[in-house]
Amino acid sequence: MIDPAGRSALVTGGARRVGAAMALALAASGVDVAIHHRSSADDAEALAAQCRERGVRAVVLQSDLAEPGAAETLAREANTALAGVDILINSASTWESAPFDQVDRAMWNRAIATNLTAPMFLSQALGAGMAARGFGRIVNIGDVAGLRPWPHRAPHSVSKAGLTMLTRILAQAYAPHVLTNAIVPGPVLMPDGSGAEVEANVASETVLGRVGTPGDVVDAMLYLVSAEYVTGQCLVVDGGQAERT
Repeated sequence: MIDPAGRSALVTGGARRVGAAMALALAASGVDVAIHHRSSADDAEALAAQCRERGVRAVVLQSDLAEPGAAETLAREANTALAGVDILINSASTWESAPFDQVDRAMWNRAIATNLTAPMFLSQALGAGMAARGFGRIVNIGDVAGLRPWPHRAPHSVSKAGLTMLTRILAQAYAPHVLTNAIVPGPVLMPDGSGAEVEANVASETVLGRVGTPGDVVDAMLYLVSAEYVTGQCLVVDGGQAERT
């Protein structure tokens, strides 16, 4: 296992929820962080201040990753701000929901652009530099929706399934110095506004009978950032939800 202290990381979707937990954990491990957000500037700035309290550099970068060319621009900005990016956490994601017959092109394009296209071109823009410097870690944040077909979230499910294959391709594209893996979370954090009844129903879908926490994803991320002989893998962190078919 390597110590990531002294490295630098870009965390997309890093201002809130699980992304924020991962950014803060990296900072606590001595990693400089670039916190990306689309529209959560106040949350991102507050988180950056917390990261700086841990003795690392922290910058905030804004971008709508659904826009053409946004990923490449974000990569350049992060490279400049941190003098190179060693760790890329592709966490930004949309959550498109509609009955299958009501999915329109705008919903489809937004999900694919944010959840799959942006990780592809961020990884391409940053992976070559990682390989040239002799060290890199890319961690893609998937979803159990990419393992289980959800007809009411078709754009989301398909984009996350594609992210699994992208992970395997990237593991080969930038080997041997850049290790690429994915984390596939299940119910580790309920949607905002969910009540106790909703949480209980979701918990009943898991083998363990409970909802997880962002810390469960953080633990997986820190392992993959530090591991030296793991690449091209998808680590499912879902309490066994995917096993319930």
